[in-house]
Amino acid sequence: MPKSVAGAESRSYLPRFFMLLRLSATQLVRAPSHSRRGAAARRLARHTLLAVAIGSALIVALMVAFDATEIGLMPPRGSPDLWPARILTDFGKDAYVLSLLAAALVVMALAGPLLHGAARAWLMRLGTQVQFLFLAVLCPVLLGEVVKWFVGRGRPFVGGKANPFNFAPFSGTEAYFSFPSSHAVTSFALAFAVGSIWPRARVAMFIYALLIAGTRLVLLAHHPSDVVGGALIGTLGAMAVRYWFAARRLGFAIRTNGEIVPLWGRLKRVAPRASAS
Repeated sequence: MPKSVAGAESRSYLPRFFMLLRLSATQLVRAPSHSRRGAAARRLARHTLLAVAIGSALIVALMVAFDATEIGLMPPRGSPDLWPARILTDFGKDAYVLSLLAAALVVMALAGPLLHGAARAWLMRLGTQVQFLFLAVLCPVLLGEVVKWFVGRGRPFVGGKANPFNFAPFSGTEAYFSFPSSHAVTSFALAFAVGSIWPRARVAMFIYALLIAGTRLVLLAHHPSDVVGGALIGTLGAMAVRYWFAARRLGFAIRTNGEIVPLWGRLKRVAPRASAS
């Protein structure tokens, strides 16, 4: 490549890079415009209220009737044969999941200005997918951290015994950050988000989330009710982020009954049933 052409390319890279960043940020914060967003919001509200009612009842029931019993059913903490659970549990660690998604966003942002035409359009669609996954995990994780600080529930055996009612609200210490389980928040949020984009992956992702939640119990890091609370926050948080994207016509269509369906990879199949207007 001649030096003059290479120089022009390098000079035009930064303007294109910042243009793509501005476009990406603008589309996320612009006012919602989907004509069916009201129906989607009502559907989300109904599902949220139902999930909160059922989840809250289950959490209370577990705290009263099963949390202390479950601890006695688990193997002793530090058992050497628990090494598979110690490895598997890290696949639900919020810092690892969010770092991987953030790294993917950075790579795509750097590659975007180098592409043109169909290749750039494909990368932009993929970037929107990864943005959705990142925010669908980040938002419930942040909410979960606030709830942890507010509730201040002691982890199993903090205080010397298996007491499911050991609370120290606003303590802000790791020992009293049991409710909700951050791993459950992360894994269920990621499972819902991935399943929202690729419905065929829902079963596999649900199994992944259950396995991560199970490791937290086996390792005596959380009570069962902590895991249920994390699953509830993770799923509902990801649902809210999905609505945010759909209301702004980003990757999702809204049917007349308010159901949100993915557009990525199945535009021809969805278009007759779900308008993106």
